[in-house]
Amino acid sequence: MNSSYILWVGFLALAAAVPIERNQKKDEEAPPEAPDTGLYYDRYLQEVINVLETDGHFREKLQSANADDIKNGKLSKELDFVGHNVRTRLDELKRQEVSRLRMLIKAKMDATMEENVQIDHMSLLKQFEHLDPQNQHTFEARDLELLIQTATKDLENFDAARHEQFKHYEMMKEHERREYLKSLDEDKRRQEEARFEELKKKHNEHPKINVPGSRDQLKEVWEETDGLDPNEFNPKTFFKLHDTNGDGILDEQELEALFTKELEKVYDPKNEEDDMMEMQEERMRMREHVMKNVDTNQDRMVTLEEFIKSTERKDFNDPHEWEPVDARQVYTEAELLAFEQQLNERELALNQKKEQLQRDHSELEQRQLELDAQKKEYQQAVHQMEQRKLQGVEQQGVPAGANGELKFNAQEPHGAPKDVAVPLDTDAKDQHAPATPRPDHHQPAQNQQQASQHGNIL
Repeated sequence: MNSSYILWVGFLALAAAVPIERNQKKDEEAPPEAPDTGLYYDRYLQEVINVLETDGHFREKLQSANADDIKNGKLSKELDFVGHNVRTRLDELKRQEVSRLRMLIKAKMDATMEENVQIDHMSLLKQFEHLDPQNQHTFEARDLELLIQTATKDLENFDAARHEQFKHYEMMKEHERREYLKSLDEDKRRQEEARFEELKKKHNEHPKINVPGSRDQLKEVWEETDGLDPNEFNPKTFFKLHDTNGDGILDEQELEALFTKELEKVYDPKNEEDDMMEMQEERMRMREHVMKNVDTNQDRMVTLEEFIKSTERKDFNDPHEWEPVDARQVYTEAELLAFEQQLNERELALNQKKEQLQRDHSELEQRQLELDAQKKEYQQAVHQMEQRKLQGVEQQGVPAGANGELKFNAQEPHGAPKDVAVPLDTDAKDQHAPATPRPDHHQPAQNQQQASQHGNIL
């Protein structure tokens, strides 16, 4: 299981390690990449470990310390003696982690609070137990102590959480099966139940499963995986063969790799009756069984000494068969009923939310229709106003363009003189005849004619 791998790459692993001989090939191989532990501060934890391992003094103290010294914080005091470059790098890592946590806090607050709300980062950082929030700039012994304690506690609780998740998975699977049967008629229901029993029977027809960590189980790996003579089984050689990273311990991932042969007897991804989620639960149960019986100091790692002692116990030759996880019910009927009640309550809440969203959607659609109607009325009113304006222009005789725009002709300024033609041959009678009254708009021309006559007399 990847979650507990950190105890190998971390402090407990190195403290419990027993020096063994390594060949040149292993020394030259690149170390395997550390898997994700599942912790939200996984990257920060692994980077701190990698930096500390570069300091010779700290690594020496780590190898000579025991698990209790590491857990109770005694090793953390050695941080004062590491090199300056190591401390500088650790300070930088802590500042980056604090910055990351602040971003997480802000993102969470932005999603749940209104804008322009002041955030007390100091108070909120206290909820993170893997670093000292009082000092946000330098990595001190207190930070190392908190990091070890928090990681140890979280990893110890991780297996319990995984088992609980598997229980929920099994209850959901059974709930869905029962609901499906309810949807069938009587004949089809009997057929489906018979089919289910047939698959279950087929799944249970598998070879004997050896008890994890027993002689039979290890010898089977020795023979089929390692290709060695089962009559020449040697625990020390077996340990070195399966200590794949050569660190002197079998961590939880290396132990789980030993159970692959046993799991393949029961689970095949190609078979409909075999559930791969159950296989993963089985693997974890096997690893926990070995840790409980072999890991005497309960530091979640198996040293060479612990492994050799486990092969000397009487129960090492135990021929009993391992009971797989599907051989017993992982939940009670009462737990299933409570689980189904929770599902019903969640479904009811979701349906209520769905109905509310549908009502909101209908209201928005109705509002959109009203807005579209208002927009249409406004457009009609504008069109009518333009038509009335165009009709008024046409009644006044003002020319209009093709699109209804008005056209205007240039006019002469008011009072400008106009040219008037005067006859050259005019007799005296006509000259002395009384002038015929003219409209006012011809008055300028009349004045011009009188002025001309006056000039002739002179």
